[in-house]
Amino acid sequence: MGIAFVLTSILMGFALAMDAFSVSIANGLTWPHMSRKRMYLIAGTYAFFQFAMPMIGWVCVHTAAHYFTVFQKFIPWIALGLLALIGGNMIREGLKRETPGDEAAAKPQMLALGTLAVQGIATSIDALSVGFTIADYEALSALTAALLIAATTFVICMIGLVFGKKFGERLADKATVIGGLILIAIGIEIFVKGVFFS
Repeated sequence: MGIAFVLTSILMGFALAMDAFSVSIANGLTWPHMSRKRMYLIAGTYAFFQFAMPMIGWVCVHTAAHYFTVFQKFIPWIALGLLALIGGNMIREGLKRETPGDEAAAKPQMLALGTLAVQGIATSIDALSVGFTIADYEALSALTAALLIAATTFVICMIGLVFGKKFGERLADKATVIGGLILIAIGIEIFVKGVFFS
């Protein structure tokens, strides 16, 4: 495991983290006053799934390659469905906030752990395919690559959260709707890329 291995893993992590980066921006827009602890939790969750998915893919390639290949076809559909569901809920919540006299909806509820986990799965599920890319790696090399991917994802998502928070304070009430639209757009992008360009 030399410098080339480390650089390749980091670049792979950078590419895989782009969807999580965009979702981080959406979350920062929606909750511009979130604590640093919450930011670490969000970035850490995305990093965990970006670590887990390549490892799951690696295990599947070595144990049940046929079934994994069949499942791959459904990955874009799953990602689109999950992100469209979350994005739609955010848009509905944002529109409620704009209803005059609705004080109960004045603030969006903080991202629940269940929703955060779904976001993590939706933005990292395509990383299962990395299992094929690293199929020739020994277990230790695959684990190291997955850890480097996770570390890269964590840093990129923290940047996305900071960026989103900065603009979320300026956009105020529109931020939740914009965040929801971003999530749906990411879902469509994953779907189109997976179905038409894979």
